[in-house]
Amino acid sequence: METERNGVCIKVLRGDITKYQTDAIVNAANSSLLGGGGVDGAIHRAGGPAILEECRAIRDRQGGCDTGDAVVTTAGRLPAKMVVHTVGPVYQGGSRGEEKLLQSCYARSIEEAVSAGARRIAFPNISTGIYGYPKKEAAEAAIGAVRGMLERPGGVSGETFLDEIAFVCYDEENERLYRELLER
Repeated sequence: METERNGVCIKVLRGDITKYQTDAIVNAANSSLLGGGGVDGAIHRAGGPAILEECRAIRDRQGGCDTGDAVVTTAGRLPAKMVVHTVGPVYQGGSRGEEKLLQSCYARSIEEAVSAGARRIAFPNISTGIYGYPKKEAAEAAIGAVRGMLERPGGVSGETFLDEIAFVCYDEENERLYRELLER
């Protein structure tokens, strides 16, 4: 599925984000940036040791990455120019600021990618795996954050700042949720 908003193509597809050819792939990382399970582990395995090496340097310099923030590394062997690592919130019932933190993951990832020269970015379904965020609420937060970024006067950098935003869903349920939300 494809739609357009303020000159930016928004795509929803099901697949493996490590195989998606784009400028920036977003990694649902943990705060240590040292790899883990789920999409984080898959990105580190597919991208190779160069990603981990840069993550270690970032960790040594700033102590990791806070929840809701993002940092950029090389993409190693991935079919992308860079990886944007963002740390999503662990879902604790929704009353501890999780939605704001999750939206920040999407906004900060876009800001960091654009700052690094990306024109196309691909997102996984952040925090919906072991972090336990309900898929419907996570999709709503993601779409809301992206729409908010696209509706900012002047975008991120004072002009149309992206050509494409892709939501690469690993499962059928997420793909359906994102499609439904974008059709509204």
